[in-house]
Amino acid sequence: MTTGRGSPSERLYTTLRAAILHGVFAPEQALKPQELANTENVSLAVAREALLRLVGEGLAARLPNRGFAVPAVNAERWQQITEARAVTEPVMLRLSIERGGVDWEVRVRATHHHLARTPLQEPGDTFVSDEWSEAHRQFHRALLEGCGNPVLLDGFDRMWTASELARRWSGAIVPERDGMKEHAALEEAALSRDAERAADLLARHVRHTAQSLTVRTVRND
Repeated sequence: MTTGRGSPSERLYTTLRAAILHGVFAPEQALKPQELANTENVSLAVAREALLRLVGEGLAARLPNRGFAVPAVNAERWQQITEARAVTEPVMLRLSIERGGVDWEVRVRATHHHLARTPLQEPGDTFVSDEWSEAHRQFHRALLEGCGNPVLLDGFDRMWTASELARRWSGAIVPERDGMKEHAALEEAALSRDAERAADLLARHVRHTAQSLTVRTVRND
């Protein structure tokens, strides 16, 4: 049952968002507005409003018959977001390395330190924790903030949110991935001002998530 402050739509949105990100709903599971409205004691309009917000964030899919569902693991959208990130983020990182000053270096080092010391998962959970996810976001954003271009950074923020579910699935599907090593290499390359290596590492790091979801699809076939 939804609890807390805010409008009924805000509370339902917050509850559903957390449930989807923590794997409570399976990939492609239907999210039925009327059922949610009945369960949470809200109007159908409120349930649809919350679901549409999730669609906007890439955490739910709009179906042709006007229904909703959790996105598929192999959804084409994940591949499209990955392609966009792999094109834009290495360019932004090159700009950060070129333009970033001491404050940028301090921010990159501090966020990486925080990420490296934040547990990936809660005990007994297969999905990454909210705390790790936020530390992960802060590190990646810090790498790019030195570019000094708010338009590019706004684009990063939108794509990061849209790909959050895919990242969490990727971690659960390929738990042996050494993300800590990848992040350490990114920090080292960025702070040593090796733009070529840093950009290549970031592009491969971003693509790894989509590749992990493809592996899941192949294994299930």
